[in-house]
Amino acid sequence: MQTANISHIEATSAQLHEFRQLQLSLRDRWKTIELFDNSDADIVVIPSLSIDQRELKKVEGCEHYEERLLFSLIRLRNPRTRLIYVTSMPLHPSIIDYYLQLLPGIPFSHARNRLLLLSTYDSSQKPLSQKILERPRLLERIRHAVRINKAFMACYNATDLEAELSVKLGVPLYAAAPDLQIWGTKSGSRQIFAESGVPHPDGSERVWSAAELATAAAELWERQPSLQRMVVKLNEGISGEGNAILDVRPVANLAPPQGSHVERVTAILNSFAEMRFQASQETWENFSSRIAELGAIVEVFVEGEIKRSPSVQGRITPTGEVEILSTHDQILGGPDGQIYLGCRFPADVEYRLKLQELGLKIGKNLADKGALERYGVDFVTVKKDNGEWDIQAIEINLRKGGTTHPFMTLKLLTNGRYDLATGLFYSQQGRAKYYIATDNLQKDKYKGLLPNDLMDIIAHHRLHFETGTETGSVFHLMGCLSQFGKLGLTSIGDSPQEAQDIYNKVTNVLDAESKEANDDVSAFSEYSCPMSWEEGSL
Repeated sequence: MQTANISHIEATSAQLHEFRQLQLSLRDRWKTIELFDNSDADIVVIPSLSIDQRELKKVEGCEHYEERLLFSLIRLRNPRTRLIYVTSMPLHPSIIDYYLQLLPGIPFSHARNRLLLLSTYDSSQKPLSQKILERPRLLERIRHAVRINKAFMACYNATDLEAELSVKLGVPLYAAAPDLQIWGTKSGSRQIFAESGVPHPDGSERVWSAAELATAAAELWERQPSLQRMVVKLNEGISGEGNAILDVRPVANLAPPQGSHVERVTAILNSFAEMRFQASQETWENFSSRIAELGAIVEVFVEGEIKRSPSVQGRITPTGEVEILSTHDQILGGPDGQIYLGCRFPADVEYRLKLQELGLKIGKNLADKGALERYGVDFVTVKKDNGEWDIQAIEINLRKGGTTHPFMTLKLLTNGRYDLATGLFYSQQGRAKYYIATDNLQKDKYKGLLPNDLMDIIAHHRLHFETGTETGSVFHLMGCLSQFGKLGLTSIGDSPQEAQDIYNKVTNVLDAESKEANDDVSAFSEYSCPMSWEEGSL
């Protein structure tokens, strides 16, 4: 058994070496990602969510989240770009048509001929990259479809699965190597913040059991006797779904200097089952079992009357340069405002330049460690009595996140630029652009709407993005709509209010159309199926 383990480690090490050698070629070809007019590239998009699948299942409709990278199809506006997009299950043709019709000045047929859609026809609960690796013929088809010396691979995040896929295809992956993903975990983030001199809440290192977690929480309480709540986070939770709030006010009689350390540990251990879990179906029984598998941290819950959750996004190029791409104010929900629902671009003018400054520090630290491509940093800001904002870094996402596809949709549609001096984005026409975006426009009454129904509604009410004015809504996660009543969209305007008005128009129209459809169904049912449930059955 020991020999087998050593063999596996050697194989992984050899694979990682080959993966990194492939990535060196990105230094010559990475700029083709940015150039619209004269680049000549083949882009292999593998939108695999290669994260803990049990944590992923907490996100409703997660099986359709492979659609979030469909903004990549807008790259086909460059007539020399070819794109291969692989999914677990085939995408509805209307969804593909929708994206291709967004391309200004490019005939639909020309773009479609440069797009190869492939599927594993496998809806099982495992990462897409694994499904591809299990299908040698599909791998071979992808390999034969690309010009190896002009190709690169894009993904949601990079693990050993993506590294193996990159090596087997002979195509470099533009993402941080798998052995660097530790810096995108909760505990890894805290280490980066400390090394970078970036303010962050007091908290613990990673622990592996409920007992260790209770001890870490008690020690945190002893360092800050006035704290009221703590956040317990699974080390690899996503979108806040792996968070829980531990309220110590019910045992305030043990707040230091009252009580003993042992009493505090015991009281906290007994309080874990009463924590408020941010994922709706979570229980302490399941959560505690995940601690042993993923690890967990505990940190101070930042209190404040006026509190926001902004973020900054950056990129590390293959030549080691760090660039700030955007800032956002995140829209959060759940019992305690821990779950990511959407975002507004840009972040508030009062702190967005400071976010850029802190994001640059973090990016340089990540670059020194060898990280590559996207990173995002989430913060909590609280307005102090003097009007200034206290800014605390919360976590790093070393992957594409919930703000990636809205911003890239804006960038690819307008071919505009981000201005570091102001933190604003300007289209080629010189107009500052703003948007509100979400992955979570979800209502029960939307269930049953097919992609074609959505297209009819978009066309009838003129909800689509207008290339002339560069305003309107761009939709995504359309595959979620029928089963989960869930939809994503990015509403783009020339002011924050216009973006909000455009977003509101979409929700109002969908509400009205859903009501009309339900009324029509009810009327039809009353007319054609008069018997009640008691009188018969299907």
